[in-house]
Amino acid sequence: MTASPAPRSSSFIRSVLPWLFVLALLAVAAWWFWPVASDDQAADQAAQQTATDKPGPPGKPGKFGKKGGRGGDQMSTVGVAEVKQQDIPQYLNAIGTVTPISNVIVKPRVDGQLIRVLFKEGQYVNKGDLLAEIDARPYQVQLTQAEGQMARDRALLKNAELDLQRYQTLLAQDSLAKQQLDTQESLVRQYQGAIQTDQGVIDNAKLQLSFTRITAPVSGRIGLRLVDAGNMVSSADATGLLTIAQIKPINVVFSLPQDDLPAVLGPLRKGERLPVSAYARDQKTLLAEGVLSSLDNQVDTTTGTVKLKGEFSNADEALFPSQFVNVRLLTSTLKQVLTVPNNAILRGAQGDYVYVVKADRTVTVKPVQVLTVEGDITAVRGELQPGQQVVTDGADKLREGAEVALAKPVVLSDKADKPSGRRADPSSAKPASAKPASAKPARTAP
Repeated sequence: MTASPAPRSSSFIRSVLPWLFVLALLAVAAWWFWPVASDDQAADQAAQQTATDKPGPPGKPGKFGKKGGRGGDQMSTVGVAEVKQQDIPQYLNAIGTVTPISNVIVKPRVDGQLIRVLFKEGQYVNKGDLLAEIDARPYQVQLTQAEGQMARDRALLKNAELDLQRYQTLLAQDSLAKQQLDTQESLVRQYQGAIQTDQGVIDNAKLQLSFTRITAPVSGRIGLRLVDAGNMVSSADATGLLTIAQIKPINVVFSLPQDDLPAVLGPLRKGERLPVSAYARDQKTLLAEGVLSSLDNQVDTTTGTVKLKGEFSNADEALFPSQFVNVRLLTSTLKQVLTVPNNAILRGAQGDYVYVVKADRTVTVKPVQVLTVEGDITAVRGELQPGQQVVTDGADKLREGAEVALAKPVVLSDKADKPSGRRADPSSAKPASAKPASAKPARTAP
């Protein structure tokens, strides 16, 4: 016996009816809350649409067969700059380290107690200035002993020489054997050798005594004091008493890739002195100017670079030992080349190019070859002439033959801050009543 299908149908209808009711409520709510445009808004939009659809003069065909800037397309406002012809220096940039001409660790050359410190930390000293003193009394005693030994040996030598004279007289009278005379002559020569030894001992004692006065071996700036007065010091101490860095003049050591060597070696072989400039971390503040003094005799195989050294007078002490600086080495100068701002250069599949504004306020594409970049300008080679205007801002919306409006710089009073951009041409401004192009179309209420 089979069950009746009627209960199943009723159960299905009862399960579907609540969902149908919910969908109906959502449809009513969506219709009720949908934004309804007013009559004024609808009329305003209709007028705007009519103005937009109004046909204009026929535009010039673009590069790819599209309509140009005249007619239906909106005119673009662009920033421009003149093509100039000028000399452009070519630099090689690197990061360098300031190193003193000489950095000396002053150590005692004799052992003893440090009794006087005559320098101040950070003081600038000249070569030969007295810096410190070690107790000299032990070395003075050694000198006195050596001088006493010298006096004793001189007296012995004088007595031996007198005896030699007597022996020579007796030998002439045939009253003395020749052997005794020879022995006396040998004794005189021994005393003469002793005198020379004593003189060496005296000289060494004087030298050791002079080492108790520690003087500056070079001119430069003193670092922090490493030993205080009263301490026992020794020539075997590794730290020393102080350090002196010779900073006038001073060197900057930097590295360049081996591929840049020809640009450096060429002028050096001609006897030219290449200028070197040191800049601060911001690469704008000039610290010092000098010349290239030397370069290493081999390339570092681990980095593929070669070390160079620039020398700076550092009269104002702007460079400090172990300071990191940005180095710019001038290798050559491009004479009377065409230059444009960096933001005028565009890059495409066919290479670099610029947009040139013609007399009829339309733009045309000109391919260029970038020679070098120096600061905010780029030296180029191409079909450009000095005085032509190239697009520097707004080029992303342009195409061949498009008509443009030129932006004009903002004129400010002396008290106003300089603007960071340009003001648009009033002729290209939109009417105040114009609505944004992205505005959502309105609909009227039913």
